[in-house]
Amino acid sequence: MQDKITEQIKHETEKLVKDLNYHCYRYYVLDSPVISDEEYDRLYFHLKDLEDKYHYILPDSPTQRVGAPPLDKFEKVKHTEPMLSLDNAFTYNDLEEFDKRIKRLLKSDEDIEYTVEPKYDGLAIELTYRDGLLFKASTRGDGYEGEDVTRNIKTIRSVPMKIGGVGIIPEEIDIRGEMYMDISEFEKLNKDRENKGEPPFANPRNAAAGSVRQLDSSITASRKLHLACYGMGAIKGINFHTQYEFIQWLKKARFPIPDITEERGIEKVMHAVKEIEDKRVGFKFETDGAVVKVNDFGLQKQLGMKTREPRWAVAYKFAAHQGITKIKDIQGSVGRTGVITPFAIFEPVRIGGVTVSRSTLHNWDEMERKDIQIGDTVVVERAGDVIPHVISVIKEKRTGREKPFPVPEKCPVCGSTVLREEGEVAFRCIGLNCPAQVQEKIFHFASRGAMDIEGLGEKNVELLYSKGLINHFIDMYRLKKEDLLQLPRFAEKSSQNLIDAIEKSKHTTLARFLYSLGILHVGEYASKQLAKNFENLENLYHIKPGQILKIKQMGDKIAHSVSDFFNDRENLHILKTLKSLGLKLTNPDFEGEEKQIKPLDNLSFVITGTLPKPRNEVEDLIESLGAHTTSSISKNTSYLVVGTDPGSKLRKAESLGVKIISYTELLHLIEQKK
Repeated sequence: MQDKITEQIKHETEKLVKDLNYHCYRYYVLDSPVISDEEYDRLYFHLKDLEDKYHYILPDSPTQRVGAPPLDKFEKVKHTEPMLSLDNAFTYNDLEEFDKRIKRLLKSDEDIEYTVEPKYDGLAIELTYRDGLLFKASTRGDGYEGEDVTRNIKTIRSVPMKIGGVGIIPEEIDIRGEMYMDISEFEKLNKDRENKGEPPFANPRNAAAGSVRQLDSSITASRKLHLACYGMGAIKGINFHTQYEFIQWLKKARFPIPDITEERGIEKVMHAVKEIEDKRVGFKFETDGAVVKVNDFGLQKQLGMKTREPRWAVAYKFAAHQGITKIKDIQGSVGRTGVITPFAIFEPVRIGGVTVSRSTLHNWDEMERKDIQIGDTVVVERAGDVIPHVISVIKEKRTGREKPFPVPEKCPVCGSTVLREEGEVAFRCIGLNCPAQVQEKIFHFASRGAMDIEGLGEKNVELLYSKGLINHFIDMYRLKKEDLLQLPRFAEKSSQNLIDAIEKSKHTTLARFLYSLGILHVGEYASKQLAKNFENLENLYHIKPGQILKIKQMGDKIAHSVSDFFNDRENLHILKTLKSLGLKLTNPDFEGEEKQIKPLDNLSFVITGTLPKPRNEVEDLIESLGAHTTSSISKNTSYLVVGTDPGSKLRKAESLGVKIISYTELLHLIEQKK
């Protein structure tokens, strides 16, 4: 009897789960319910009663979309395939140039088939499904590693807990999309926050991101978030030939999707983009553009990637929101590299749903070009999440009381000399102990994307610096608990927490550490590329620019900046000091020895005479292929490369029996070894 009841209960429970998920899909995804809210609630509570009584709970049950106890922090998730950003187009001419590049790369004159869809202004998310069930949800993060927000995402009713409605269920699939908040919900949320005395969110995107990244998932559950799916990462057990085919599969599988069209030829693409722009005023959500993608996945693969964006897609950005306001004052801020940046303080103005009160003016050349002065009435523009900036001055509104903001002769923070290097736009403070630079460098070192030292935010950095406890990021590793207990805001527990966080930071990855150093022009992506190509920190000591330039997507500025940093005696001393204080680096990003075998590994070269190319270029070429170059001949020298007018090294090489080759023979040797 009990078995029969169990089977009946199982069948009834499974049917309720299936029906409720279908009605949830109709309500939250299609916006077309077929039952009343009261009927939905009746079915839901009946299911809940059955689950409570018989403890038979399916993983995709709607009752599992509830907030869980707060987390201490988010775990990290590595993306199987990188989540890349998109290149931007701002004019139709840009779109035409994009189409020309595609045709040139494909060596084709035929019209390309594209897909066109609205660009949602939300938080990028990746949903991993295994055997049809939602397994993991993660944020984009730095594109390679994000945060595990699975518990929060499960509370959002537009996210399917299970893939349904299709015949073939993939073994595993990463579905990518955007979490967003409708404009009406955003306005309601902000009104509620203001009534409670809480600060409002700046825009719907920030509200969505803040809702998803809650340690308490019950807060996420309380907010009405939506999902739009538009892409995929890793996939097993199913194949798609085109973007449009994949989006239609998502639709059948009950995932919310954007309105998407297939368009052959760039003229039709531009027409479709214009239609989206015309319609966006009626959208429930914020959109800042349209996304254009090459439809054929085979062509996408052929086109490949560049730096951090795919070559086969572009985001067309709609015209920005603009407002008119007055510049109350102009001041200069000092960054961690000493660059002084002028910024304007406005009379607050509402632009695109956001109150704007200040904006960077970039540099003095830009200010001069636009003739920006204190007291000017200006047009301010804001596009999506881009920092607001001054477009133009309304000179007709000048009264004669306006005044320019000259380049400061002294640093506004420390009073040191301000210089402008030849060929550079930026003015820099050259003060070695400029508090602004020191504090910015320490704050950057401790920031989330770098060493991730919780509790060492701007205010605490400023406090520790002002009390003389840290004058360099090295000093934080010498801090003691008793040092902190003497400070305001630091009690027993908070002091111990910071000491523990600092100690924990000693164990990090090479990529994070490189980023934390604040090397000029080296951001998170460049740090990751360096870690992929160099197994440990010591491999970068005394590196030459040519070795960096051989890494794909590394440019001349980055190469010289990295080389300068790792050839500076004081910097190397700091790195060794950090090691002595307990710094331990791992490098999970390193591609592996099997990928690092180079044509000239374990060989050594000496050059004498004049070669067809500058000697440093030839040395860089040799070293990029795994060999070493030295200035003196020995019996261990593998080859002497001889140019015109060779010196005494030729005679010494002959006496030691070292192989002697010309520049042409060197190139031939390289080809043979490859």
